[in-house]
Amino acid sequence: MTTEENTDTDDTEEYADLGATTENAMDIAETSMDRVRELVPDETLADRIRQKSVHATGDPEFQYLVRFTGDTDDHPVRAGAGAVLDGRPIVTDITMVEAGITGRGHDCPVRKAIGNGTELAEQTGMTRTAASVLELDRESVYDDAIAVVGNAPTAALALADCIEDGTRPAVVVATPVGFVKAAESRKRLREVANAHGVPAITNVGRRGGSGLAAGLTNELVHVASDAREGAVSLE
Repeated sequence: MTTEENTDTDDTEEYADLGATTENAMDIAETSMDRVRELVPDETLADRIRQKSVHATGDPEFQYLVRFTGDTDDHPVRAGAGAVLDGRPIVTDITMVEAGITGRGHDCPVRKAIGNGTELAEQTGMTRTAASVLELDRESVYDDAIAVVGNAPTAALALADCIEDGTRPAVVVATPVGFVKAAESRKRLREVANAHGVPAITNVGRRGGSGLAAGLTNELVHVASDAREGAVSLE
């Protein structure tokens, strides 16, 4: 490998936050985020989550749909980034969200819930995603974890039940999408998280999805990386 190639690799690692792996991809990513910052405030950690929501959806109006549960809007961002720095597990609802979590900038084990709880789903008739969340909760997987729901409203509802019963994730990122129970599941999760002091990042309305959930979780990783380098404070 030439010196020039080595330099390109180093630059790529520096810009790993947006998943770029070529010079052209880095240019596109940088330009895209510059345009987002023209549309979304860039003053707080919560603003970074709002920016990422716009970047992930391509919709500037989405910044107004993001909700934060905690003492301040920055609180769940700080809690999530702190959990990343502590290497806490990232637990997603389905494979698509798991696949979207960056492998750079953290040492957190990443796993999905789906695939667990098959027997419980068959016995009760509940959805596989709900059963998988309950099954992992029985193993205390969600305590102090970064709990991410990007697809299934029933997974968000099951997670809300777990929190109500005493489970305490380090932070929750929940953006399940759809016309049936999606908005309701996020509303319930916000209410339960607020009642029990669990930091959470959610959105209102029907929109959401796996890409958004992965993007917001990756932004927690990026905030953690900046904190590690002393660029931001989590205090």
